[in-house]
Amino acid sequence: MVNTKVTLSGIPLDNPIIPASGTFGYGYEFAELYDINMLGSFSFKGTTREARFGNPTPRIAECTGGMINSVGLQNPGIEKVIREELPKMRKVFHKPVIANISGFSVEEYAFCSEKIDKEDQVGIIEVNVSCPNVHHGGMSFGTSPEAAAEVTRAVKAVTTKPVYIKLSPNVTDIAAIAKACEEAGADGISLINTLMGMRIDLKTGKPIIANKMGGFSGSAIFPVAVRMVYQVYEAVKIPIIGMGGVSSAEDVLEMMLAGATAVQIGAANLVEPFACKNIIESLPHVMKKYGITDLNDIIGGAHK
Repeated sequence: MVNTKVTLSGIPLDNPIIPASGTFGYGYEFAELYDINMLGSFSFKGTTREARFGNPTPRIAECTGGMINSVGLQNPGIEKVIREELPKMRKVFHKPVIANISGFSVEEYAFCSEKIDKEDQVGIIEVNVSCPNVHHGGMSFGTSPEAAAEVTRAVKAVTTKPVYIKLSPNVTDIAAIAKACEEAGADGISLINTLMGMRIDLKTGKPIIANKMGGFSGSAIFPVAVRMVYQVYEAVKIPIIGMGGVSSAEDVLEMMLAGATAVQIGAANLVEPFACKNIIESLPHVMKKYGITDLNDIIGGAHK
């Protein structure tokens, strides 16, 4: 027997596998394919204060080893998510869920986080600081330790649930940003969000995506994600949810050795709807192959 159970900020998970925000909707489409209660948890679609239609199309481009997307946080807005989506979600998923919150100002992050904090099914609030700060020149909150810390403090001041800050990899020193979030009160760190990428159509000579650039995800970014999780683990003492190009049970173990307590699966869900199910089912066999009896024993193991 092997132990796949892990704990995130006091919340027990049957396994460390968590579908990433934006690749799993609100869960109920996947619940038609398999029992999603086998998941450790899942992070639902990024939510903002107002409803957002998202960016103009085309907003997805394929590339070797992944994809580029510029969906633009399309979502029905926090009020409708609470009123309509969460009750539907509750019927198909009976564990604590992760609420992914986005915002374009510190006030918006705080407003949405305070609202979602009151929902019983929400176990963790995951704050995506990759959004542009509209009040300070459009720079992403996640590119500055000071801005990321400001968001963290504002959210922590109005919430009771654990707050995990989801970091952008499009920075010079991700460890410094993670450290600033920890000092501002973050309960955990999620990383990495997408890298910036671009494709150009040879027939037209123009960018494929209407927004020109988008978030690059998929298996090609996995080594970058492992490196950044490793760096952040050395900088902070709070738990890490690792993600970025994870597509197999072997990838999960590698991410945990780098320092992750749990692992999110993103783009793989868009290629194979059963990706998370397959990884969960193969995890015990892969653990045995490498002589691992308890996943908790390998968290940060590559640092020893």
